[in-house]
Amino acid sequence: MKYSRLTKEQFEELHQEFINFLATQSITADEWTNLKANKPDLAEMELDVFSDLIWEGALNKAEYLEHFAPKHMYLFHLKEDQMHAIVVNIKNDVDITTQEGYDWLRGNLMDENVEFLQADKAYSEDKNLDKFKMIEQGASITKGELYKYFYKLIN
Repeated sequence: MKYSRLTKEQFEELHQEFINFLATQSITADEWTNLKANKPDLAEMELDVFSDLIWEGALNKAEYLEHFAPKHMYLFHLKEDQMHAIVVNIKNDVDITTQEGYDWLRGNLMDENVEFLQADKAYSEDKNLDKFKMIEQGASITKGELYKYFYKLIN
């Protein structure tokens, strides 16, 4: 398994897609029930393959990631050949993971305690695995509104 297995909730949300996936493998509903009961290892393998397919599709489509920490905001534009990062550093005791701290940041973008950094980073041989590792560390796939806002602000 390349990524991680989808959660129970994610499988429930993707119920129809999973049925279609089983159909492409010529597995009927009765055969699936039988597989789960009598060959759980094989059933687990099907769940893993489906999970990887879903992750691969989502990662292929992902264009932006963002990750918030108390003193840092990481915004990534996932370009074809590399990613571009914008990092917002907070150099005082404000915690931007709270609503109060985030509101402070919005009102004080040009304060001396706010620092902006940018960098390009090449992907490894497996671009989607790079993206997945960032998600595992807490990043979220977004539409890039914050990235675009800060990119215009600092460039």
